Amino acid sequence: MKISRFIPLVFVLLAGAIIAFAMRVDSTTTASPLQGRSVPEFSLTALDNEQFTLTQASLTGQVRLLNVWASWCGICKSEHPFLLELAQKDKMSVIGLNYRDDRQAALNELSQSGNPYQSVIFDPKGSLAIDLGVYGTPESYLVDRNGVIRHRYVGALNRKIWEQEFVPVLRQLEEGKNG
Repeated sequence: MKISRFIPLVFVLLAGAIIAFAMRVDSTTTASPLQGRSVPEFSLTALDNEQFTLTQASLTGQVRLLNVWASWCGICKSEHPFLLELAQKDKMSVIGLNYRDDRQAALNELSQSGNPYQSVIFDPKGSLAIDLGVYGTPESYLVDRNGVIRHRYVGALNRKIWEQEFVPVLRQLEEGKNG
């Protein structure tokens, strides 16, 4: 047997291993170019009320988690139970940014799965998401009481990620550092 016959097989196995490893890494902390800066100005309607407009001021007054999601996003569905827990048990103010979605589909999703959001910004064209630098769904931004982005996380949230990524930033904010 010639060894040269096995070179393509080795290459395919190596490429497969690299792809499998890359797929395991499903979420990351990604510094936002807006970190330390105010949420971009916007004026969009609420998901549940087309007559009600939400603006940049809607994200001020208290520390909030801005969560980018869509009804068509499977990964968003996996993080949804944690968002419900965060809003109910941890008393975190969670604002949704419904990204490039159908209004009725999004409302149906919240009706079926529960609604962790104090309010939901409806962004059907993705204009605010683009201004935020959103890669995709889900993404979450910790916004301080002055409307300044303090942390960004790309991927589905869970308790472990919350404790590692967000709680230290929340502690700094409580101590009066950074807003």
